[in-house]
Amino acid sequence: MTVRFIGAGPGAADLITVRGLRALQAAPVCLYAGSLVPRDLLADCPPDARLVDTANLTLDEIVAEMTAAHEAGLDVARLHSGDPSVFSAVAEQMRRLDAHGVPYEVIPGVPAFAAAAAALGRELTVPGVSQTIILTRTSARATPMPPGEELATLSASRATMVLHLAVQRIAAVVADLLPAYGADCPVAVVARASRDDEEIIRGTLGDIADQVVAAGIRRTAVIVVGRALTAHEFPDSHLYSAARDRACSS
Repeated sequence: MTVRFIGAGPGAADLITVRGLRALQAAPVCLYAGSLVPRDLLADCPPDARLVDTANLTLDEIVAEMTAAHEAGLDVARLHSGDPSVFSAVAEQMRRLDAHGVPYEVIPGVPAFAAAAAALGRELTVPGVSQTIILTRTSARATPMPPGEELATLSASRATMVLHLAVQRIAAVVADLLPAYGADCPVAVVARASRDDEEIIRGTLGDIADQVVAAGIRRTAVIVVGRALTAHEFPDSHLYSAARDRACSS
């Protein structure tokens, strides 16, 4: 028996990977976060599958479902929104499964920041503008940030920054980023990326907070900050340059 942590993608049911879909279709037990994972995906579970909404369960209760399935010889599909490698709370589940001797594997998914970039029609790493993406969040009611990972510190590079779980604190985010990025720095907030009710707000650090509050966006959104969002005058990459010696890459 194996637990498969499956990245369900950012919201649209058809953005799950082929491997993830096949694992879901074969699993007799499926654990999913009802508040985040699209309900349409559950239609791909076997007709007699046990479906468990983990939205209101504790970690102990979730692990108990997995270990019970293991003892019964049943595979488990554990659906996580986005990609399990980022802000998914998968690590603590793996640690518990290791302690119980329950095998597992991870099937990656489309992360929210990639879906947001697609919705914006932008590349987040633009030659000569930004070649680094910082994925982070803020501290509020969630787990505190480790020392040295405060926004004021991370912003010093002025790299493209994507913030998860932070839109409720948009005013505080702006205050932390303004000194390094400047009030004219482009910002986009993408709510419910890839879903039918996707919403995009574009602005600058100088006006984005008021726009977000006026739109009533409070959750399921990422904040993208950086000059790459509006860059037009930049050098072509070396990848397709006519000056590149392609004989060395054959």
